[in-house]
Amino acid sequence: METAILKYFSHQHCNVCKVLMPKVKQLLKQEFPKMAFQYVNIEEEPEVAASHQVFTVPTILVLFEGREYYRFARNVSIVQLKEAIERPYHLLF
Repeated sequence: METAILKYFSHQHCNVCKVLMPKVKQLLKQEFPKMAFQYVNIEEEPEVAASHQVFTVPTILVLFEGREYYRFARNVSIVQLKEAIERPYHLLF
């Protein structure tokens, strides 16, 4: 199990998701390099989305040590995402 994971739930017809995903990846690369990124296409993997109770896209789950710490859905701010990840990330790494 990875210590820090960001799960990005989307599907191919979500235009907001397409714009947001590169920004999220860039944030992880620059600020949180030890955090893993996992993309989940809810159309191809509906059971994964259901197991995480994801019903809208984009949805971002931030997990540390296998536990969900934060959930962002629909309107996601990169600034808020960064602020949410910072403290637990720096406590672990």
